[in-house]
Amino acid sequence: MIGMRNLLAPVPVIAFALLGMTPLLAAPTASKVVSSEIRSINFTHSKIDTSPIRKLVVYLPADYDESPRRYPVIYFLPDAFGSYRNLFDHKDAQGIFDRAITAGMIDKFILVAVDMNTSLGSSWCVNSPVTGNWEDFVVEELMPYMDANFKTLPRRESRGIAGEFMGGYCAIRLGMRHPDVFSSVYGLHPVGTGSGLKVMLSLPNWDLMANAKSLDDVKKDGYSTIFTTIFQAHLPNPDKPPLFIDLAAHKEGDQLIIDTKLSERVRADFFLESMIPQYADNLKSLRGLKFDWGRSDLNQDHVYANQAFTHKLNEFGIAHEAEEYNGTWGDKTWGDDGRIYSEVLPFFQKHLVFDVSTGNGRRSMTQ
Repeated sequence: MIGMRNLLAPVPVIAFALLGMTPLLAAPTASKVVSSEIRSINFTHSKIDTSPIRKLVVYLPADYDESPRRYPVIYFLPDAFGSYRNLFDHKDAQGIFDRAITAGMIDKFILVAVDMNTSLGSSWCVNSPVTGNWEDFVVEELMPYMDANFKTLPRRESRGIAGEFMGGYCAIRLGMRHPDVFSSVYGLHPVGTGSGLKVMLSLPNWDLMANAKSLDDVKKDGYSTIFTTIFQAHLPNPDKPPLFIDLAAHKEGDQLIIDTKLSERVRADFFLESMIPQYADNLKSLRGLKFDWGRSDLNQDHVYANQAFTHKLNEFGIAHEAEEYNGTWGDKTWGDDGRIYSEVLPFFQKHLVFDVSTGNGRRSMTQ
């Protein structure tokens, strides 16, 4: 019995020692979403008082502060009809990203969503003497800001760009023009990819646009608002207030009179389909390109245009993925059964280069 007591005696000491060590095994910190802003120099010439303060929100994965790792970045351009914060404030993007990482759908990453809207709506992510230099803002200010202030992998192979609807257009356009900056591109139900079923210039209210006394006047009609933003981007005229645009058509009674040269110009500058010949080699250099659209979109122009867009890409031998899913725009985007979770994040897992280094070494994964 004495011998047995001697054998058991050290056990409490060991137990207390182990208990003393438990604070060193700290629980992992949760992911977080941080807000920030950039004072840009790219909007000083804007004719419509575009704010130089551009706001953004950044998702940082769990253990971001403690980990020595650096992370790939997905630049996300939201739908222009909502706030840049909408995906976090109303769509549970943080929870979706957390669950996707835990489930192994994607390794840890950083995502930034940024306000790319003018006072009327979409900037279409182009440089304009009327609305400001949005493309330069992304490439020359936003991207360097992210690399300087967050633990990013500052290389094209580790930068992806994605967006919804008008943001999907922007993602493809910026990826098309800057494959040296972004290596992988996903457009969720992009618009502006090409001609639709309707005559494009038959859609806005030309009398309303021609007689507008302020920017607020065109807000009375949805199509007129959208086309004003398109023309401010692609047919800007700083000397024509209050809309600061050239009108590609006008009405004479019930007849629509289309300006041939202006119509050709807006189609060449605006439609992504028109840009393919010029940027085919850029598109071929991407690590990944994908876009999708809902079959039952209430505006079948979008369905027709995206079908034509994928065919045009094929004509130029540009590798890409294109999917028409059974649904309408926006109804299958978010949530644990949405396309962000099941399609977009796995796409970037496949095409981005992730830093999975631990300790002294660094290893890149290019699945």
